[in-house]
Amino acid sequence: METWYRQFLLILAGIVFLMTPVELLLSNHMEGFIQWIPFGACLLGLLGIVYFHLSPSVTSLKVFRSVMIVSVLTSLFGMYEHLEHNMAFELEIRPNAIWTDVILEAITGASPMLAPGILTLAGVIGLASAYKWKPSP
Repeated sequence: METWYRQFLLILAGIVFLMTPVELLLSNHMEGFIQWIPFGACLLGLLGIVYFHLSPSVTSLKVFRSVMIVSVLTSLFGMYEHLEHNMAFELEIRPNAIWTDVILEAITGASPMLAPGILTLAGVIGLASAYKWKPSP
């Protein structure tokens, strides 16, 4: 049962890493270098999953966990970037406002702050799939 559950979580994380670039392409998320970072994180996530799946070992587990953590960190950076750009926009159109006046608009603005959270989801699912994993003898 445990093996099936781990495989299911790996597949689920893989689907998230596969579908996220499609959504990014459809939303034209390609204007500058920073907007290409999630594409790289998704590719890295997929490669980490494939490496861990095809070569289960203590080394591949460490690499896999590191890649999943990078995915989460990339997500947090994306959330910061979205919030920062939305805040700048809101303060530009309302120059006399202070940040507390526009924070709610910034959170739900044109670049939703939680949208990059999908990479956190993929990373956490990946980490869950490897929780207490031990190589087969």
